[in-house]
Amino acid sequence: MANTKSALKRMRQSENRRVRNRAVRSHVRTAVKSARTALGTTGTDARQAVVDAIRTLDKAVTKGVIHRNTAARKKSALARKLATPQR
Repeated sequence: MANTKSALKRMRQSENRRVRNRAVRSHVRTAVKSARTALGTTGTDARQAVVDAIRTLDKAVTKGVIHRNTAARKKSALARKLATPQR
C-alpha cells in the first residue's frame, strides 16, 4: 500500500488509465477481428469494416494505447488483404 498522498494519487491515476486502456484495446481487437471476418465475404461490407478498423486503430494511437508502428502494421495487413482479389 502507498504511504504518501502523492503515491495514493498515482495509484488512482494508474488504475483509471489501466481500465481506460483496456477498454480501448478491446475495442481495437474487436474492430480488427470483425474486419478480418468481413474480408472473407464479398461486397462493400468488407471495405467498410476495414475503414472502421483503421479508424479505431488511429484513435487508439492518438490516445497512446498502442504504438503507432503496431497500428501501421495492422492497417497495412488489412489493406493488403482488402486489395487481393477474392478467389
